Amino acid sequence: MQSTPWTKAEFEAALRARSRRYHIHHPYHRMMAAGELDADQIRGWVANRFYYQVTIPRKDAMLMANCPDRETRRLWIQRIIDHDGSDDEEGGIEAWLRLGVSCGLSREELWSMQHVLPGVRFAVDAYYQFVRHAEWHEGICSSLTELFAPTIHRQRLENWPRDYPWIEASGLDYFRKRVSQASRDVEHGLDVTLAWFDTPQRQQRALEILQLKLDILWSMLDAMYMAYVLDMPPYFNEEDGQ
Repeated sequence: MQSTPWTKAEFEAALRARSRRYHIHHPYHRMMAAGELDADQIRGWVANRFYYQVTIPRKDAMLMANCPDRETRRLWIQRIIDHDGSDDEEGGIEAWLRLGVSCGLSREELWSMQHVLPGVRFAVDAYYQFVRHAEWHEGICSSLTELFAPTIHRQRLENWPRDYPWIEASGLDYFRKRVSQASRDVEHGLDVTLAWFDTPQRQQRALEILQLKLDILWSMLDAMYMAYVLDMPPYFNEEDGQ
């Protein structure tokens, strides 16, 4: 462990260096980016990721409940509106539902969570529980995978129309919106993190928290790879009648 605190620039560089472990490098995402997933594999990803999408505003509500700082809450509440929507804008959850429909899933299927794999559910629930019980600065730090998110959204906007032309173009609106929203959100989250985690111990803790979030995102794709690429969903080897 370092003996003195990093400067803010050094600390930010250490956080950004974790991009090498972002789930854009997972084999499932690499197959997606290369146009190698079939329709069922795309739909499996969309259906499982929907569980993450609907959990995010609940997670953010828990963070706000833990946060005594009014100015932080005033900024953070926009994240909930971005996902849940408002009278004037549909929100990310509705945009993701339209993505699902564009891929051939029904809204009822998505809301039923019938396609959500146990490993995905456990990973997403672990993220929710972490933020629910974490000190609020740590909860904010866990959001910093947003540092890497614009790249993955741009990649989908570039590749999906070419590689998955059967998906209606309007279904990609979620990714279009998140390119700008994620960049805006990360500015605030990064400012809070760089200011609060100002000792060697805190800075190492921040890296641990960011790694936890990276582990969660990676584990979600591990479950999907097993189920949809290796054709080994949960209990695949269970014999009939047992």
